[in-house]
Amino acid sequence: MVEDEPEMQQLIAVNLQQAGYRALRAANVPAAETLMREVRPNMVLLDWTLPETLGVTFARRLRGDQRTADIPIIMLTARAQESDKVTALDAGVDDYITKPFSLRELLARIRAVMRRCAPQLGDDVIEIAGLKLESVVHRASCGGHDIELGDIEFRMLHFFMTHAERVYSRAQLLDEVWGDRVFVEERTVDVHIRRLRQALAPTGHDRLIETVRGTGYRFRRNPG
Repeated sequence: MVEDEPEMQQLIAVNLQQAGYRALRAANVPAAETLMREVRPNMVLLDWTLPETLGVTFARRLRGDQRTADIPIIMLTARAQESDKVTALDAGVDDYITKPFSLRELLARIRAVMRRCAPQLGDDVIEIAGLKLESVVHRASCGGHDIELGDIEFRMLHFFMTHAERVYSRAQLLDEVWGDRVFVEERTVDVHIRRLRQALAPTGHDRLIETVRGTGYRFRRNPG
């Protein structure tokens, strides 16, 4: 969320977190860019009127970068003129909400845009061999007990569980999980595979992740 008004930023962030989302906050575009170099978000909530760089300019920048081109963007702004909406939509935003707005509407818009633009990260619940993954609340569990996962490990597990039994190379996993972050070395995949296996080991689900010699990794539907 890129919003320069502290009270608005805090209010939205608290409600996002209560709805099960992890909210990363930035008060300006440079701060947002710094955050996004570390974590590729599933969505950007973007104010128009920001210091130094306008939100609509940042939207164009995101759409022009291969790594961020497909990230859904919702613009939150007090600018209600039709021409402003057209400008924002032409810049690549996926939805446009004028202030003031209700938090209930915002959450509904987030869910709608996510279903439309990133269905693989929607509110689906996936379960394989007793391992349950709930995307909307960012939770992995087994037998009612939560499994602690980092952001990358969660995204990796989500990809594996939605593409079970297929073999993926390290390069393919980088593209699918990190999203064209070409400066990340392929051996980084092995580090996160190891972390994911460690997190799944207490429930025995680490055996679902199979190393395919000379090729990459496969997620099995049964431990075997």
